[in-house]
Amino acid sequence: MENKYVKQFPDLMVGKKVMYVHGFGSSAQSGTVRRLREVLCSATVIAEDMPLHPQEAIDLLHHLCEEHHPDLIIGTSMGGMYTEMLYGYDRIVINPAFEIGDTMVAHGMTGAQTYQNPRKDGVQNFLVNKAIVKEYKEISSLCFSGVNDEERQRVWGLFGDEDKTVDTFDLFRRHYPTAIHFHGEHRMDDRSYMHAVMPVIRWIDDRQEGRERPVLFITIDSVRDAYDKPRSSAQKAFRHLLETYNLYFVAPADANAPQAMPQTMAWLQQYFDAPVYDHIIFSNQPHLLIGDYLISTTPCDNFMGTTLQIGSDTFKTWEEIITYFDRLHPH
Repeated sequence: MENKYVKQFPDLMVGKKVMYVHGFGSSAQSGTVRRLREVLCSATVIAEDMPLHPQEAIDLLHHLCEEHHPDLIIGTSMGGMYTEMLYGYDRIVINPAFEIGDTMVAHGMTGAQTYQNPRKDGVQNFLVNKAIVKEYKEISSLCFSGVNDEERQRVWGLFGDEDKTVDTFDLFRRHYPTAIHFHGEHRMDDRSYMHAVMPVIRWIDDRQEGRERPVLFITIDSVRDAYDKPRSSAQKAFRHLLETYNLYFVAPADANAPQAMPQTMAWLQQYFDAPVYDHIIFSNQPHLLIGDYLISTTPCDNFMGTTLQIGSDTFKTWEEIITYFDRLHPH
């Protein structure tokens, strides 16, 4: 574990069941399973080795769902493909391999293979031949067959912006609205897991619990410096505050420069990652927003909540902002 990034969240998914579906050639002993169990320490994490033959795998997953009734299912790569087909549950698919048969051929995943992690049956080696590839193509053709309005609200797709193995973002978007890019490759590491997956788990847990967090607005000029880089400790503060508040960025809307809005969105995503998704507001009148807190570089006396002015004598830096909120909500 990279302790620089990993921490426990005992207040998330409390008493709930989270099922993880691993990728091709892996097992239930993967690092992601260990990470989930460490971070979601108040939840039960269910994970089983997936059979090589895809129909056997999907049958096993349906059996596990009937037995455990998971509150959330998370699948990566091949497991993301399977997870999409487990209709009726809240799900996160990470770099899903919806065209896995083609992916196997393109990336040398055929022939003699070795499992990346130990498996319960002790098997270490396996063979992927043309017949197996055909089976995967046939099972992947069933993806999206059960999509309806309800399912579209239950699936979150996460896609690494440096994934060189699969690219199914556009395919996913044709069926589900919530497709989110994150900074990372095909295999998740601790950084991408904590900065991309955990915020989505938090959103899902909040929705399941009907939990409404206090709303905190952050103007873009309060996090961006004169060199178009994040202000000192702004990213640290954002990730810290994200654990307690529902955060939204506020940026000016310039009708004379419409290209500025996508540029602003790209800048925020570059430096603040997946939690930016659907949390940007373009407004020239931030004082009209309804929320609990507003962090800005300028006074905003008409805002109905509490305004914190970054750069003022009271809040010279983001470190003072962190201290202020820690005193409000001591851990």
